[in-house]
Amino acid sequence: MGLMTAAPHAGQAQTAQVRRHLVYFRDKTGTPYSVAQPQAFLSARAVQRRQRQGIAVLPRDLPVTPTYATQVRNTSGVRLLYTSRWFNAAVVECDSAALGRLQALPFVQAATTLNRGVNTRPRNLNKTWAQLPNVAARTTPYGEAFKQADLIGAVAMHNAGYRGEGLQVAVFDAGFPGVDQMQAFESLRQEGRLLSTFDFVDKDRTVFEKDSHGTLTLSTLAANQAGFFIGTAPKASYHLCITEDVRSEHPIEEANWLMAAEYADSVGVDVISSSLGYTTFDQPSAGHTYAELNGRTAIASRAATMAARVGILVVNSSGNDGANGWRYIGAPADADSIMTVGAVDSLRNLGFFSSVGPTADGRIKPNLAAMGVQAAGLTPGNGVIRGNGTSYACPILAGMATGFWQANPTLTAQQVLQVLQRSGTQAANPDNLLGYGVPNFVQAYNLANPSTPLAAASARHAADELRIFPNPTGADFTLYLPESFRRRPLRVSIRNSRGALVSEQTLAPATGAQVPLRLANGPAGVYTCTVQAGADAARTVRFVRE
Repeated sequence: MGLMTAAPHAGQAQTAQVRRHLVYFRDKTGTPYSVAQPQAFLSARAVQRRQRQGIAVLPRDLPVTPTYATQVRNTSGVRLLYTSRWFNAAVVECDSAALGRLQALPFVQAATTLNRGVNTRPRNLNKTWAQLPNVAARTTPYGEAFKQADLIGAVAMHNAGYRGEGLQVAVFDAGFPGVDQMQAFESLRQEGRLLSTFDFVDKDRTVFEKDSHGTLTLSTLAANQAGFFIGTAPKASYHLCITEDVRSEHPIEEANWLMAAEYADSVGVDVISSSLGYTTFDQPSAGHTYAELNGRTAIASRAATMAARVGILVVNSSGNDGANGWRYIGAPADADSIMTVGAVDSLRNLGFFSSVGPTADGRIKPNLAAMGVQAAGLTPGNGVIRGNGTSYACPILAGMATGFWQANPTLTAQQVLQVLQRSGTQAANPDNLLGYGVPNFVQAYNLANPSTPLAAASARHAADELRIFPNPTGADFTLYLPESFRRRPLRVSIRNSRGALVSEQTLAPATGAQVPLRLANGPAGVYTCTVQAGADAARTVRFVRE
């Protein structure tokens, strides 16, 4: 029950409440924009993404007619926040009297209110966390993130050379505190792969604040701290967008999702990862009914479908209502043509909380599943936590999908979704609990490339390989030993690209998997590292020194 407030005394003035509204326009008459010249309103990368996938620029892509926006902006008492190309609409802030003046304009078709009342209660974004000690045992370069990456073949994907390089991912969430400082994101910052930030709640570019749910989800994708935590797309480029306001729950957040999706489209994003969902709202805003979850009703669902139509791979969590009275997915998880992700444990069993399908119009949801039971993520202090939620499963799988698309750049976004579904553990018998099941990168790659399947060596389990992290590296790096090389004396030799010996040393038996090394001298270039364990075993790995 909401808080009761005192009614005003007779004669006491009542201040008109300023709310946000979505105002729809009748047409795009008089627009100076043309589908023949998309570079006027879309980035070159956005146009290229469409061209690669055979997607035409359509009138829906044209911006709102500028004169309409100007008249809205000049209407007394109205603050124009955003305009929507896809919905031919505007998000405005005003009271009811000003809204009436807007609705009287001849080009305005309709308006819907996006937020009612004020609720400043903190809201849990479907997350349950358990703090892990920072000194927890970590037996691989992935640290606590190993199992969730390995379960979907992301470790094999990385070993094959696909870490998301060259692709852009937009992450929609509630805040990203610590991302500008955390060591796990140092390479993201230093390599210039943090491309943009925007807060669609407050309309500014400050995102390293507010709720840490976004930091958590981003870490499962983009973290890149060898020996501690590595996400599933550690070399992709990122756009961070705040669309969620944890102080309340109203349809305005779905409109924020819409605006972020249009922004992602315009800058040329390839993949959207959204661990967000909407079913019920704070009073007096009306929540969604199950009948509305048909992919064509909720604002966020319509926006997600539009993003898919312009060639973006949209990945969204299914929701965490599987164990309560609602049970079903929310919006935009019900959207057509997007990858809705449910949660499993490390043995691929359904997470009890994972929301289920079908959609109201009978489509299978979720599409796929990834680890969301006791999955690992990072706190703003660079600490490791474990928790339950499809909020984990979504970005974990989005990162693998990003690397898969990198490996298969001629596929369309819809083909990426279809091939990953074919690689799922339930591909032959999909259901509304886990969809097509848990996908696997190697199987998906081989389905997409039947004449040139992934080399067996690339798909070997990480525990059986000799590896160097990071790679490319600097003077200091970490050698990751296969199980058979541990607890044995080692001779480590490093040679340059001409075969000349650069460094050689004998190491005492290592009890763990990780051995720190240093290559103090030598120019940038390609090197080989050979590790000899006794007289009967030797492995060699190549690496690049920057």
